[in-house]
Amino acid sequence: MLLAGRHIWVAVLSFFLASAVVLPASVADEPGRFIRAGMPTLTPMGWADFCYRYKTECQNGQTAPVDIEATPANIALVDRVNRKVNLQIEPQSDMQHWNAVDRWDLPTDGYGDCEDYALLKRKLLIEAGLPRSALLITIVRDEMNEGHAILTVKTSRGDLILDNMNDDVKLWSRTPYRFIKRQSQEDQNVWITIGAPVETARVLTGPTPVSSGRTAAR
Repeated sequence: MLLAGRHIWVAVLSFFLASAVVLPASVADEPGRFIRAGMPTLTPMGWADFCYRYKTECQNGQTAPVDIEATPANIALVDRVNRKVNLQIEPQSDMQHWNAVDRWDLPTDGYGDCEDYALLKRKLLIEAGLPRSALLITIVRDEMNEGHAILTVKTSRGDLILDNMNDDVKLWSRTPYRFIKRQSQEDQNVWITIGAPVETARVLTGPTPVSSGRTAAR
């Protein structure tokens, strides 16, 4: 009975690990698994200000681009951190939180907007031993064409997205977003366009889920 129970538990755990991230069985052959990096663009002011206040979070200089091996353990870690932060942090706009239009910060007091969620997930995954160069803050436009920040996790099986609007970790191509720019793998303080260059290279974080009437996934 104990052996049978163990087999059932292993089967359940294997199912959870397989289903926690939306990766199709044929992902190795699926086109567009990886984001196409573009040209350097302007660094968001929010990131520059964040680095001024949190210098240890922003290492200077080039690094070797390393993707995370998409093992069950690593995928489970990424999924767990995404869900943990989404659960623990309450969405609040920068104006409500800091009386500022745009401020990137670590939500140590339990409140934050989209980029704060992404920054905390990045920090926790780095502390868990994942390579910094594979954890990239990314700016997108959502279904309402509003600016939004997420975390791209580059893995050997594709680029995954950690989003405070969704507890499920997905391939970037399976999100509803239009991707604008993200950090470079070679230098996190260099930002690059995604796909075709955009006319506006200013900060695109825009309204938060709270101000747009949307709430973080729970």
